[in-house]
Amino acid sequence: MTGETLLDPAFRNELRALARLLSIEARSGASGERTSNRRGGSAEFHEHRPYAPGDDLRRVDWLAFARTGEPVVKQFRAEEDAIVRILLDVSASLDFGNPRKIEVSRRLAAAVGYLALEHGERVQVLVARAKDDAEGARVLEQVSSPRRGRDALPALLRDLSGPQPGGSLDLARAIDLTVQRSARPGLLVILSDFLDAGQVTLALSRARSQGHQLSLVQVLSPEELEPPLEGDYSLVDSESLQQVEVTVDAGAVEAYVLRLTGLIEELRAWARKHGQVYLRVVTSEPLQGVMRRFVSRVID
Repeated sequence: MTGETLLDPAFRNELRALARLLSIEARSGASGERTSNRRGGSAEFHEHRPYAPGDDLRRVDWLAFARTGEPVVKQFRAEEDAIVRILLDVSASLDFGNPRKIEVSRRLAAAVGYLALEHGERVQVLVARAKDDAEGARVLEQVSSPRRGRDALPALLRDLSGPQPGGSLDLARAIDLTVQRSARPGLLVILSDFLDAGQVTLALSRARSQGHQLSLVQVLSPEELEPPLEGDYSLVDSESLQQVEVTVDAGAVEAYVLRLTGLIEELRAWARKHGQVYLRVVTSEPLQGVMRRFVSRVID
């Protein structure tokens, strides 16, 4: 999937209108683009930093530019930076559906990144999948450098286009590792089907206790919500590759639906309790509506 496929022109136009609605409460404490609402802050000039493409031209110190020929941006002591971290699950279970869950997850991740860059924030992509290497299981397979500015969009799209689904994932461990390597809190957006046996909500609570703002985006296919199965099947787990013989009848389907509903309710209840975002995304639905719900900070 190419960058143009991830963000077509019509989708970008829709996102550009939504960018001003993006709200990030978690601030890193580093110098950034906007004034903090903390009581006692002031707009006292602090320092210059080099201009980056995408910066607000109203913040350029044109007198300094006239003297030196180098564009710089004014920063003030009351300003704080924000970082948006996108944790993308690329385990084998995402390689399912039509369109595949991984394709929808990538497009949503690209949309979140685009909003953040348009909003003047830094964006970092973390790709999560358990992958065996010389040091054992490596849960965070890819970690990009934080990027800022509209010119960073092509690199962001490359980060998201490359990884292919496969293998397994301990999502709770991936969340913990993301928090451990985060020097400062920010907005952590997790895109996954959350079909994980681990204690994910405990990991989410640990991230929240460290000051992170969280948006949970659960991507599921229509077939997972309403399985069109009946009869005898030989099923293979996409992550463990274990094979099991099953007979699917109305009772089995009902038990599965109840279990999936319980997972959805657990994530929804956690988001409600902690004042965070939970979106349940069906791969067949238009993504423009999903992103409107994202910036509105809803709980589906």
